[in-house]
Amino acid sequence: MVAYDAAHVARVRHLATQARDPAPHYQHSDIGFNYRLSNLLAAVGRGQLQNLDEKVARRRAINSRYRDHLEGVDGIEFMPVVPHGDSTNWLTCITVEPSVFGVDRESIRQRLELLDIESRPTWKPMHLQPAFAECSVVGGAVSQRAFELGLCLPSGSAMTDADVDRVAEAVLTRA
Repeated sequence: MVAYDAAHVARVRHLATQARDPAPHYQHSDIGFNYRLSNLLAAVGRGQLQNLDEKVARRRAINSRYRDHLEGVDGIEFMPVVPHGDSTNWLTCITVEPSVFGVDRESIRQRLELLDIESRPTWKPMHLQPAFAECSVVGGAVSQRAFELGLCLPSGSAMTDADVDRVAEAVLTRA
């Protein structure tokens, strides 16, 4: 970007990268945009499409492995899958009911962070975003509860089975 005013450049970059605030969850105080794809990145993306089936298969295997470890554990639930669909499992998310599991989602996220495992709360609903504080809201209780209890687990297609096992074991550690 070419400009004389560093503050202007910083503001434009902030807006061009979705105006995301520095927080462990997705929060926006301004309405931003996603204007970051260059021709080079578009070419790389096209090249990656050649391996899409393998990546989706790996994401599904990762989700299945997480389910092997965590499904049926009292207080942990996976996001529901509609019966008429076939998820790519781009992301594996769980909800944690602290009164049943014994610890809350944030405690798990912080423990994972200490182990150098990146995880995030599920997306903060639009009606809770500062950028939309003045907007009227209809409903929102379901998405708010999903945000309060939800945790996105690492799900990258490069994860090994050992990586998934390590994350699942850390989630189950209630210390």
